[in-house]
Amino acid sequence: MMKLRRNSGTGQGRGLGRGGGQGRNRGGGYSVGGYCICAKCGTKVQHQQGIKCTSLKCPKCGHTMIREELLNDRRSED
Repeated sequence: MMKLRRNSGTGQGRGLGRGGGQGRNRGGGYSVGGYCICAKCGTKVQHQQGIKCTSLKCPKCGHTMIREELLNDRRSED
């Protein structure tokens, strides 16, 4: 009879568990660069690495900015 060992690291589990989905942008990050865009008035500003577009306010109308790629993804779903 073969002895089973616990936590041997040879299990057949897939490791997905809860939350195994890919989320926005199919799980990938957006490229460096690009633009933050205002969904309300269309104003574009250059994206700065390390600063989320959603933390910026539009310089013209004060609305929250959004990453251009994300806005394009939303428009293509409609």
